[in-house]
Amino acid sequence: MKLNKFKPFLYCALVAVLFSALRIYDPYPVEILRLKGLDYYQKTQNIRQSELFTIVELDEASLEKHGQWPWKRDILSSYIEKAYMNGAALVVVPILFAEEDRLGGDDTFRTTLFALPVVTAQSASIQGKGELVSQKITAIGSVELTDWLYDYPNGIGPIEDVRLFAKGVGMTVTAPELDGVVRRMPLMIQVKGEVYPTLPLEVLRVLVGDESYQVKTDHAGVNAIRLKNAGTYKTDENARIWINFDTKFDKISVVSDDWSSVENRITVIALTAEGLSNSVATPISISNGHELNMQVIETLAHDNALIRPVESTLYEIAFTLALSLLLTLCALNFLWVVNGVLISLVVLSLPILGFDLFIKHNLLIDFTYPVYSSFIVFTIAIFLRFIHEYKGKMQIKKQFEHYLAPEIVKKLQKNPEMLKLGGETQELSILFSDIRGFTTISEQFKDNPQDLTNLINRYLTPMTYLVMESGGTIDKYIGDALMAFWNAPIEGDRISHRVRSIETSLEMFKKLDELNEELKKEGKKELAIGIGINTGNVVVGNMGSDQRFDYTCLGDGVNLAARLEGQTKSYGVKILLGRETIRHIEDKFKFIELDKIAVKGKKEGIQIYTVLDEPFNYIKHESFLKHYKNRDWMKAIILLDEILLKKSPIDFYYNVMRERVMELKDNDPGEDWDKVYRATSKRNVSCCNCRGNICSTWEGDESPEDFNCFFVFWWGESDEFDSRVEGAEN
Repeated sequence: MKLNKFKPFLYCALVAVLFSALRIYDPYPVEILRLKGLDYYQKTQNIRQSELFTIVELDEASLEKHGQWPWKRDILSSYIEKAYMNGAALVVVPILFAEEDRLGGDDTFRTTLFALPVVTAQSASIQGKGELVSQKITAIGSVELTDWLYDYPNGIGPIEDVRLFAKGVGMTVTAPELDGVVRRMPLMIQVKGEVYPTLPLEVLRVLVGDESYQVKTDHAGVNAIRLKNAGTYKTDENARIWINFDTKFDKISVVSDDWSSVENRITVIALTAEGLSNSVATPISISNGHELNMQVIETLAHDNALIRPVESTLYEIAFTLALSLLLTLCALNFLWVVNGVLISLVVLSLPILGFDLFIKHNLLIDFTYPVYSSFIVFTIAIFLRFIHEYKGKMQIKKQFEHYLAPEIVKKLQKNPEMLKLGGETQELSILFSDIRGFTTISEQFKDNPQDLTNLINRYLTPMTYLVMESGGTIDKYIGDALMAFWNAPIEGDRISHRVRSIETSLEMFKKLDELNEELKKEGKKELAIGIGINTGNVVVGNMGSDQRFDYTCLGDGVNLAARLEGQTKSYGVKILLGRETIRHIEDKFKFIELDKIAVKGKKEGIQIYTVLDEPFNYIKHESFLKHYKNRDWMKAIILLDEILLKKSPIDFYYNVMRERVMELKDNDPGEDWDKVYRATSKRNVSCCNCRGNICSTWEGDESPEDFNCFFVFWWGESDEFDSRVEGAEN
């Protein structure tokens, strides 16, 4: 980051996290802000003319003709008949008929309902009255449907004639948000444990001629509602849909002479006269209750429901964090003019993006809160930057004005990052890993380097993830090799970085096994790696020039870790650990002491260990080491032969040590032996006659033909090599 702005960035990041937490808690002002932002999308979209509905209004003109409401029901019957005479597809009367007609029109009304298909209403209520009309509903899923539906204590049902003869009866409900605005509508509700469809869904059922509903549920609640002849309607967990208020409706007075607009349409005969209709607040206007139900039907019929994904909250929180941190970085690093342009682009582009997602995909993603919160964070970052830069310049001037030329002091004030170069001494656990036989593998891809690149990426990606997940730092990639360290830049205790480095190495082999399974199925060569880990004090920090530097570590401990990785081939183990790495954590893992060696470039020896996560005979191993260190060569050989008779995870190591012990038996080092094996770049050679044991040493300048072996191979601090020696004797 340009300038030393870690603290200002941390403060701004904390504010961004607080805004994200506030979004999770979602208090009333935040929720209202979000809902109003979502309403903006609907207010700005194009409104289409409905081709599905015509509203026949019981308005003021009709009251002048027929008198005050309620009318004698044979009048209403005549208008239902008139609608069908003019070609109506279906008549919907969203009026409660909870009582008998005191004017005596029920006989005619009953006849009309019997002869003509009519959908009418019943209502959820606090107080109960009459008997509710139920429909056949089948729940498909693992959860109880009534656990998720809106629950009402009572309901108002229609009179018996309506219950018996109406083609459909649906519940009239509203489900406003906290601000009293209706944006969503439940398609089904429950009253006293019984499930009922709402009026829009019931109208569709009657229109398509279905006899029942199917409701799909899962562990998260209601998922969808299906009508056999209409299709499946996706809902939220409470059987609600987001209403798309994108439609306007043709309207005529019930006393109008021209009813031609009802032809082939659903005709809604509804109360609209002042004082008789119920008003509902929607995102775009104040509407009548029947218009709300019609908007729901339009939404369902055109499969045009708005989508508010379950993950939308996570998206918005992530966007709030990302945008806040991005603008913070910009505020702390870029020129003031650039920052002004950036914030302008954010403020303008995000609402446009949200509207585009709404128009093209019906998605309701709230960008209002991320914009507001990130703008506040950005403002705080600008203020902190100003304070930070001023204090930094004053501090530099105070420290250097007596020692440097004014021109240089001014340069340092302008570019304080020039003072950051360098590092500090710190104890780290350093890991090196390398693919064995990579040269041979590379040759297989010489005609297709892209596949080689893909292979390396498939290997390095999960390994990198493991390192970073454990709190480690990826230092660098060197071809197929990886270098990482723990305990910097965040310093912990002396135990944690040791443990995490070893745990990560074990997980790396598990990931490698998974990758090899994939490669095996693909018919490709499996990979093998070696890992070396060493712990020690090294210099860590930003190293390089004032133009370019990297966060890395340098020192003898780093070199030793690299050497240990190279020696994994010599000992035939997956992991080699230095003595300092296992210090303080001997009880955390099953460590196995292997040897005491002086790696190339070193005179003093170090003890080396490996770690296994599989069964192992520790008693016999420790007994062998005791004989080896005490120069009891014959006992050591006998014990090794005994160990090699049974399968062991480190048989290769035992073969190597057996050959070494045989050599030491013939050339005893004497009482002053320091028990140190000097590892060099020499190639240790094994032949088929020796059952895989070392029988000689091949220098780089020697010819394999000098050996009395038919087949030889070597291991050491280089890549593997195979060769057949022509003309050699067995």
